[in-house]
Amino acid sequence: MEPITVNYKVLDPRAKVPAYATPGAAAADLCAVLDEPLTLAPMQRALVPTGLAIELPGPHAVALVYARSGLSIKHGLCMANGVGVVDSDYRGELKVPMINLGTEAYTIQPGERVAQLCIAPVYTAAFAQAAELGIPSAARAALAQQGSEAYERSDPGFRAPDGKSC
Repeated sequence: MEPITVNYKVLDPRAKVPAYATPGAAAADLCAVLDEPLTLAPMQRALVPTGLAIELPGPHAVALVYARSGLSIKHGLCMANGVGVVDSDYRGELKVPMINLGTEAYTIQPGERVAQLCIAPVYTAAFAQAAELGIPSAARAALAQQGSEAYERSDPGFRAPDGKSC
């Protein structure tokens, strides 16, 4: 797949350009731009600046910000909101909402890699109300293996011999 261009603006001269750690990496590292080390006590939250703003190529793309697995497993340092969603029309500084879920304080160093930025495609949905929702094909297959009665009961259109829906 061809890379897409994501323009960025340096808002702080100490900012590091997002970089992929390896050729197979799915996300680029985001680094903390701090005046001094930042210590987070257990359960404490902080918004960690990156010194960067980005411009996605259009509404067909989103930037997703994820925790770094090493920081979360070893130290309990996670994204306070689970996953950060950066919409294509956002132009402000990328800031990482962090929380320390560990049992000990953790100190984030200036320039430390604190999160990962993943660029992904977006599908805009046309939401349609439905009276019934279909059974996923995997569920139908599992029910079919249990026997025809279980499968027939899984079909919202199936009518029992008495004419009632199961």
